[in-house]
Amino acid sequence: MKSLTINASQRESVGKKATKALRNAGQVPCVIYGGDTIIHFAAPEIAFKNLVYTPDVHTVVIALDNGTTVNAILQDIQFHPVTDKILHIDFIEIFDDKPITMEIPFKTVGSSRGVRNGGVLRYNLRRIKVKGLASKLPDVLEGDISELKIGNKLYVTNLASDDFTILHPDNTVVCMVKTSRTAVEEEEEETEGAAEGATEGAEAPAAEA
Repeated sequence: MKSLTINASQRESVGKKATKALRNAGQVPCVIYGGDTIIHFAAPEIAFKNLVYTPDVHTVVIALDNGTTVNAILQDIQFHPVTDKILHIDFIEIFDDKPITMEIPFKTVGSSRGVRNGGVLRYNLRRIKVKGLASKLPDVLEGDISELKIGNKLYVTNLASDDFTILHPDNTVVCMVKTSRTAVEEEEEETEGAAEGATEGAEAPAAEA
């Protein structure tokens, strides 16, 4: 999984006045949980651009001004209800030997047979919740839809891996190929064509006789 580095300043004052002053200065107050101690820090809002405003997922290296670094993942983010500015971010510290839970983006690969025949690909999930070691988690989960016909579904079990555990029930549908008006018409034409072929085949022997 890709990693981003954010240069930050550790916070000593965490009261409302200090937090307001940080925001007025274009800084985002943040906190890291999960380790031996809770770490409060702040960084410029622009520093989070490639972490927040992207469909990709990343681990994060928080490089503090005291020389220490912390490996973490984004846990929660709060936006201003009017301006959409980032108000606060929570991170969870990660360790090499402890599994983490994340939502990994899903994308399809291949060309569906059902879609080629007029069906429509519908997504039930865009992200898959998984649990595993950060070093084992992929940037994206791919599902091959090449053999999906109209009415077929791709389940989370099709995305299973020894590197992580999928935290959805086995019968969870990720995507499916649904029928459409065009697809129905094509099926009717194929049925009519097959029936005509069968009739001609049945009449042929009688004509020879």
